[in-house]
Amino acid sequence: MSTAPGAGAVGAPQAPGDLPRAVATAPGGVVVLAAEDLGAALGARATVVQFSSTFCTPCRRTRLVVEHALRSEPGVVHVELDVADHLALGERLDVTSTPTVLVLDVRGRVRRRAAGVPTLAQVRAALADATA
Repeated sequence: MSTAPGAGAVGAPQAPGDLPRAVATAPGGVVVLAAEDLGAALGARATVVQFSSTFCTPCRRTRLVVEHALRSEPGVVHVELDVADHLALGERLDVTSTPTVLVLDVRGRVRRRAAGVPTLAQVRAALADATA
């Protein structure tokens, strides 16, 4: 999976096939999102945030992959946001293409981030990292 050009919150992949780990985007910390940012409650174990757009075919495939991964992950919430309806948040997170997927831990910290359609294995690995 490729990362979005210019995405400041993207680190190098940890292993082949992994979603990149998020790195500090502000002095002293990683990006943290709250329920108020997303308009939805965070998951009890993790949250997958997907930025999509109306006519984005890869976004539909991403939704299917994420939903499939979450079938066996209780306490994990999938929040899909239309980037056109969340411009300020998209700018804050430097979302430059859709789909962009963020995996948050229980505290709302961005643990992984990637642009493009992830594989099922990549989503599962990112969730394992976020819930560890």
